[in-house]
Amino acid sequence: MLEEDLTEKIIGAAIEVHKYWGPGLNESIYELSLCQELSMRGLSFEHQHYLPLIYKDVRIGDDLRLDLWVEKKVVVENKCISNILPVHESQLLTYMRLTKSRVGLLINYHVPVLTKGGIKRMVL
Repeated sequence: MLEEDLTEKIIGAAIEVHKYWGPGLNESIYELSLCQELSMRGLSFEHQHYLPLIYKDVRIGDDLRLDLWVEKKVVVENKCISNILPVHESQLLTYMRLTKSRVGLLINYHVPVLTKGGIKRMVL
């Protein structure tokens, strides 16, 4: 499946989750609900995927944890915060670079309407 089609399906799933719960809950509730919705739509994903940190061929420190890695193509970073900051976008871009994923989605569920400011699609 192409990344464009895949992101459409992920965004549709996120919208369904947001319609069901509305804003104001803990991030983990949206994340687990999104996992359920992705499963119902037949998409494979890794939830809380551990990504080892390798610095100059040496594994260091704790692993990074990605919220979701869908079809090993799209990194999804879930948030439930007042405002998306540039550091959140940088975080997603770093995860995308480390997983060699071309596309990522930054989804903020703490908005009245998810399609108006709650979804940021990023491409490397």
